[in-house]
Amino acid sequence: MAIPFFPVNIKFTVRRSQPELVAPAKPTPREVKQLSDIDDNDAQRFQLPLVHFYPHKPSMTGKDPAQVIKRALAQTLVFYYPFAGRLREGLGRKLMVDCNAEGVIFIEADADVSLHQFGEPLQPPFPFFEELLYSVPGSEGIINCPLLLIQVTRLKCGGFIFAARINHTMSDGFGIVQFLKALAEIAQSACEPSIPPVWCRELLNARDPPRISFTHNEYDEVPDDETRSHVMVHHSFFFGPNELMAIHKMFPHHHHGPQNSTFEVLTAFIWRCRTIALQLEPDREVRLMCSNNVRGKSNSPLVPPGYYGNAFVFPAVVTTAGKLSRNSLGYALELVKKSKAMATVEYIRSVADLMVIRGRPNLVSTRSWVVSDVRRAGFRDIDFGWGKARYAGPAMAGSGDFLGTSFFIPQENAEGEEGIVVPICLPLKSMMLFIKQLENMLISKL
Repeated sequence: MAIPFFPVNIKFTVRRSQPELVAPAKPTPREVKQLSDIDDNDAQRFQLPLVHFYPHKPSMTGKDPAQVIKRALAQTLVFYYPFAGRLREGLGRKLMVDCNAEGVIFIEADADVSLHQFGEPLQPPFPFFEELLYSVPGSEGIINCPLLLIQVTRLKCGGFIFAARINHTMSDGFGIVQFLKALAEIAQSACEPSIPPVWCRELLNARDPPRISFTHNEYDEVPDDETRSHVMVHHSFFFGPNELMAIHKMFPHHHHGPQNSTFEVLTAFIWRCRTIALQLEPDREVRLMCSNNVRGKSNSPLVPPGYYGNAFVFPAVVTTAGKLSRNSLGYALELVKKSKAMATVEYIRSVADLMVIRGRPNLVSTRSWVVSDVRRAGFRDIDFGWGKARYAGPAMAGSGDFLGTSFFIPQENAEGEEGIVVPICLPLKSMMLFIKQLENMLISKL
């Protein structure tokens, strides 16, 4: 468990109603549906927490967001009925959904706090988050537990907080946004989602016979030799237009060929600073894994529009702490580009096959940094009738027990400038060194 590096100094109490199960509003098919071999790996077997902050909207006065969303939820589950079911585990640890319409958990609550008290810009970690997304005892498991938990907390100012916890084996960021947009459309009186949901999970299953056709360093068996005794701290960093321009200028500039993307330079910059801050032995292997989505990957798309399963892979690049720290930023950049280029259609097929052959292993967590760019997933566009959220997306760094995942989240600062929020979790001493490293490199450029 990580603690905030700079705790926000506010106190408030949340009064919650009893959690209840919301089932589909109409009868839905009673069936068992298998997940794909891309859904079904240990790295996805966790609950992903999300949080959206919505300001007061005068034209919505008198409307209760909790009731609006709860009603819409029952109707949305008619279209997305697998979410109302429960996961079961079959032969070879294969996961499947028992579509039994048991329902998802819904909690409504009130907090004696206003949105502005959470500070500007809104960014993880959020104070008292466990009060804004109450973990109902017995609901945290992956198998035989609700696949979705939603809490709507009304605020003193008339705004509200929408928090959700989603079983990641069911959907990736794009799939979750597709479901939440359907929920928002129905909350705003639509009869059905504008994008019909598509299951078709067999599209990302292993081939028969399965054959691993790539080296997958993300699934290497690496002994876990890290000490766990240190205090882990959690902090977010905001990179606005000035910081991003300064970071771009640190990299070699090619007059011919494609320019470096913001994702590439920011990932290379943070990975190198982070590695230096960890003060590892120079010969220690370090890994970077960039989550890479297959949607729209090729002229023959692997998954159709409306597919809401997991459709991404984590191609790993490997180097040593010494090489990454001693070489220029250009060296880190080449490795980031290499990770991005690896995610071909054939690579995805190979990952699905590896899952079946090797018994669904987890990603290497030792000295790994995983980056998931959710800037284009569309979390901020989810509008339940109260307008766009002030902050929307993952509620913290990390994925389940693994704290080495960071997200690139779109966000505006107090001046209304568009930037990127990056939540990061590090041991306390490393966090202090990381902040110093960032400041030294950025102040010289700004």
